[in-house]
Amino acid sequence: MGELTGKVVLVTGGAAGIGEAVVLAAAREGARVAILDRDGRAAEALAAQINGARAFGADVTDFNALKAICAQIAAEMGGINGAVLNAGGALGRAPLMDCTPEFFAAVIGVNLVGCFNSIKAVLPHMLESGGSIVTMASLAGVLAEPAMPAYIAAKHGIVGLTKSVAVDYGRQGIRCNAVCPGFVRTPGTEHLFADQGFVQMLNSLHPIGRIVTAQEVAEACAFLLSDRASGMTGSTHLLDGGLAVN
Repeated sequence: MGELTGKVVLVTGGAAGIGEAVVLAAAREGARVAILDRDGRAAEALAAQINGARAFGADVTDFNALKAICAQIAAEMGGINGAVLNAGGALGRAPLMDCTPEFFAAVIGVNLVGCFNSIKAVLPHMLESGGSIVTMASLAGVLAEPAMPAYIAAKHGIVGLTKSVAVDYGRQGIRCNAVCPGFVRTPGTEHLFADQGFVQMLNSLHPIGRIVTAQEVAEACAFLLSDRASGMTGSTHLLDGGLAVN
């Protein structure tokens, strides 16, 4: 039996990239997975490949939609025991003086507000029996890089929000941990890998000699969802191949 057998796990941004890898990893460990993505058709296509999976189309910036979906998942799938809150994105680069208020608000919205909305929607369904929430921060949640003030602020905020949830709800059986991937090859970054010079440069920055895979991030999420991580909450886990210490 898998480590997540009998558990219902929600994955936001679950139709592609890291989210898809998390969905597949959780399903392999026995979880019944609810896949939520802004691209509902992609979520449905993935769910069709997984026994017992359900798909939902929604934007994480819409709290009322998330609230209704989480209630539906809990009613139809028998509760919610775990959640990996992966939805988000950088949306572009611009130093602060070139970053418009509208762009800043959009990045904060899809990342930090989306994470807040997702936790607020899922938490009531975990309070009776406990559960594990994994937030998808980023290496940008603990470090900074040029021309990304909105994304860095959002991801630092997710790390802080994770700690706050851990403190407020730990005695009610809720664990909340953040994972912080570095650069990962996904459909959104695939175009960059056509440049072999870029690939060699990127690999050289990592002490392990390569970037971390989406599968490796997913395995860490599956572990944090499982009872093997029962003593871990409020923690921030770097999945960066050593990039932060190089």
